[in-house]
Amino acid sequence: MKVKHRFESWRTTVVSRMRGKERDAGAGFVEYAGIMIIVAGIFVMIDGLGLDGLISGAIFDAVNSVIGGG
Repeated sequence: MKVKHRFESWRTTVVSRMRGKERDAGAGFVEYAGIMIIVAGIFVMIDGLGLDGLISGAIFDAVNSVIGGG
């Protein structure tokens, strides 16, 4: 009976969070814009430091070592 009571309590809480006035509306424009700025900054940093060839070479070597390529 305790399990059933806890499940009912959990379900009530989840439903109220999904449908209630304090429900999570998801990420907004500001959050998405912030992520885009961070991703763009990472790409600029990788390109500016010349790491793109180093990173792709390391990935190529790792894949070859896994699949047994030469």
